[in-house]
Formats: sequence, C-alpha cells, structure tokens
Amino acid sequence: MTAAGDGPWLDDAAGRLVRPYTVSDGRTRPSTALDLLSQVMATGATPLGYLGPEHGQALERCRAPVSVAEVAAHLKLPAAVTKVLLSDLVDCGALTTKPPRFHHNPTDRSLLEAVLDGLRRQL
Repeated sequence: MTAAGDGPWLDDAAGRLVRPYTVSDGRTRPSTALDLLSQVMATGATPLGYLGPEHGQALERCRAPVSVAEVAAHLKLPAAVTKVLLSDLVDCGALTTKPPRFHHNPTDRSLLEAVLDGLRRQL
C-alpha cells in the first residue's frame, strides 16, 4: 500500500521502493555547482527529452525561488541525489540557479554560537 500523496515510490511497510541513487542513474556528482543554500527557480522552459518523475516533482517545487535543501526535503531524497536532478534541469534550461546570499562568513564562530544558544533555549 502506498503512502498518501507519494504514489508508487513509497510503501507504508517497506519504505522507499526505489533506491535514491537509482533516481539519478547512479550519478553522484552534479554537472552544475550547487550549494545546499543555492536558490533554484523554474524558467518556464519545457525540458526536452525524458526526465523521471522526480525531475517533474522538483520542477513543480521550483515555481518560486527555493533552496536546494528545501527541494531535497520535499522530495525526501539525499542532497547529493537532489543536486544531480536539479543540475539536469539547469542543463536543459528548465531551472536557473543563484548562489546563496550571505555577506558574512557562514562558519563564523559567533554565528554558530548564537545558533547553538538558540537551540539550547528551545530544549
């Protein structure tokens, strides 16, 4: 039996019926450099040739700018697989991408400590 809204790819008892790397034909490296925080957005162009159902789901999710991490979470796929799918869509002109927008060092110690403090307050 399939989980609601997940079609034939997920089963309540067995879990994912198709291995994640099967979705990307075993590819682990995207052809386009994508960061987890990179923004992707559909261009409106129709991809030529056959793309799998996950490509269509990703494209649907990208109608408005969205991060690679959000797309991966929505598709319930590893980030590496999602990056390959998104790079396929960039290569065929169906998606555009922008690097993450931040003007500070993302590994700044004070920022990481502030995040840790916030998480501790939530517990």
